[in-house]
Amino acid sequence: MQDYALYGLTEEEYRRVLEELGREPNHVELGIIGALWSEHCSYKSSRNLLKVFPTKAPWVVQGPGENAGVVAFDEDVWIAFKVESHNHPSFIEPFHGAATGVGGIIRDILSMGARPIALMDSLRFGYPLDSRTKHIVRGVVKGISSYGNSIGVPTVGGETYFEECYKTNPLVNVFCLGIMPAGRMLRARGTKTGQRLILIGSATGRDGIHGAVMASGEFSDDAESKRVNIQIGDPYFGKKLVEAILELVERDLLVGLQDLGAAGLAGAASELASKSQMGVVLFLDKVPLREEGMTPFEIVLSESQERMLLVVEKEKVEDVLNLSKEYHLEAAQVGELTEDGIFRAYYGEQLVAELPVSLIVEKAPRYNRPRQQPEYLEKVWTFDQSKLPAVDLREALYKLLSSPNLCSKEWIYTQYDYQVGTNTVLKPGGDASILRIKWVVKPEVKSDKLLAITSEGNGRMLYLDPYEGAKYSVAEAFRNLACVGAKPLAITDCLNFGNPERPQIMWQLEMAVNGMAEACKFFGVPVVSGNVSLYNETVEENEARNVYPTPILMAVGRIDGKYVDHKFKEEGHLIFLIGDIRREFSVAGSEYLKVVHSQVAGKVPRVDLEKERKLHELLYRLINEGIVFSAHDVSLGGLMFTLLECLFGTPFGAEIKLYTEERLDFFFFSENPTLVVVSTDSDRADLLKDMVEQSGLDWMYLGKVTEEPKLVIKNVDEKVLEEDVRHLEEEWKLCLERVLSFTG
Repeated sequence: MQDYALYGLTEEEYRRVLEELGREPNHVELGIIGALWSEHCSYKSSRNLLKVFPTKAPWVVQGPGENAGVVAFDEDVWIAFKVESHNHPSFIEPFHGAATGVGGIIRDILSMGARPIALMDSLRFGYPLDSRTKHIVRGVVKGISSYGNSIGVPTVGGETYFEECYKTNPLVNVFCLGIMPAGRMLRARGTKTGQRLILIGSATGRDGIHGAVMASGEFSDDAESKRVNIQIGDPYFGKKLVEAILELVERDLLVGLQDLGAAGLAGAASELASKSQMGVVLFLDKVPLREEGMTPFEIVLSESQERMLLVVEKEKVEDVLNLSKEYHLEAAQVGELTEDGIFRAYYGEQLVAELPVSLIVEKAPRYNRPRQQPEYLEKVWTFDQSKLPAVDLREALYKLLSSPNLCSKEWIYTQYDYQVGTNTVLKPGGDASILRIKWVVKPEVKSDKLLAITSEGNGRMLYLDPYEGAKYSVAEAFRNLACVGAKPLAITDCLNFGNPERPQIMWQLEMAVNGMAEACKFFGVPVVSGNVSLYNETVEENEARNVYPTPILMAVGRIDGKYVDHKFKEEGHLIFLIGDIRREFSVAGSEYLKVVHSQVAGKVPRVDLEKERKLHELLYRLINEGIVFSAHDVSLGGLMFTLLECLFGTPFGAEIKLYTEERLDFFFFSENPTLVVVSTDSDRADLLKDMVEQSGLDWMYLGKVTEEPKLVIKNVDEKVLEEDVRHLEEEWKLCLERVLSFTG
């Protein structure tokens, strides 16, 4: 009996393989099964839970099950998008782990026949005080910028958070969006037996072998030993591959195509055969190699980057190979589709693997793992904010300005070329990024509408209540779109969780999925693609550290009319808070509670989904009818940081006049949902109030924009804060760079 554990299999799984095959698998076969049955490829712990997501809508062209989701943007343009994780590789080798994450998600979009036009990233790191975390942060950001900038796809937005639970399990989630002419989409499948398989792109090396298995297990003290599992990317080669594939699509030379990612050629060929309901035969000696002496095992499971598997009619093979040479790409016919449902791999005359496709793909294990509510919740839910000592506003403000979660992320996004392609209308730093769709596939493919993208995922709120926290995150993602005037089309998600073999983690996952599903169904927004990343756990000295439950949501919307950004526009404009105002201002789960009072506790502020929807609809009207000139949602850092972000980057200040009996620290630092700060002028103020009231929501006059760059806050005519906005902005801008350069 072979050592099945080396291939990521349990004893029970190995015995199931023996039963299905009626024999012992050989070394190559066991490697293939281990990779395709890994959590990373098979979703064996999560697949049963994901069925609750809404996936259909009249505008959905392709839902989950392909390399990316596709929706109709308008009658002329379809858009493809997806988010993927590259978490474990980015801890072991930050630069290459992040860079190949970008390359992989670009090829996912390319495999649908779409031209990639935008990237976003969602990053989670430990608190950046120790040298290892700083090394990871710098390496990940440099890896993303290096690959994205070099391949010519702009990184137009994202988010970055720092929490100690991510110290040894950083989350690197990368999103890509592409466009195609309506009606021209490809899938990872063939249409008849005898169609040829061509491997195109880079030559195959030994990098990335066992990558899928590595990404499906917990970390321990020997994480460094897994460095050999990390792939190495080449963005310049990737650019040639993008242009070659798009020309092949334009010339109608392809039947289907599949990216080579996890499990390499074995994964691509078996998944393609499964979707085609066929078998496949591979000729491994035909695969272009860049290293001598590679074994069949290494060839079939290599995860070398910049490779794709094409399905081509026999009579078009030469045309494909000739075009590949024009782009200086490696290309070879390495197999064909067969009718018997068997995966076969030959090396010369030797048959090195013969497995039923159904065993590799469809019969991968499905687990209904035990769930149990974590014990810590009973303790954190007893939190009573009324017992917190009152804190001076200025003291709290300056403490929060030093938080890397609240400071400017310019140090990160200015390393990305977010303008390449000249499609970026609204740059990073706001509620959502906005793109125009002009010719990028062929001159006649364009749209007069704008595209909006945003990213959300508040792991701390989900730690406190994964069900309510998930609804909170979904609502915030759609609120971000509404703040720029966009209506959501669909979302893609990456579910980042700890070890699913721990019942508490499975409970978190199930509750989060159910919360996301409920909110998406309520808003009528489908989930069209996604990824699950489990085993984000590190065991050190017999103690396990799991990440917060962190589902990352990337929401895509369309702007049919006007849009606004979050910045105040003119001196004298009036500032209003609109939304769900008449409720307790809770600091549960807030950055204020964490930084100022050193607590992560409380019950997540519940979202009233009906009021949230009314707020979104109201914002669309206010923006399109020209009633408001800016809009910015209240989120991390509360109302105080919402106001500051509306001022930063402008020459203005603000005078805030309140008449409230609320504790001012709670009022300004609560992260309650369904609240937005808007600005208007005196001529439109009454109309704004009327429209808010007619929507069944509340408004509060906060003050006005001033010419002098000072933030002045008065409550019942008592001045409670006066600060120079320019000084606050300088502190806000320099915080992250200072923290990362600090050597003490």
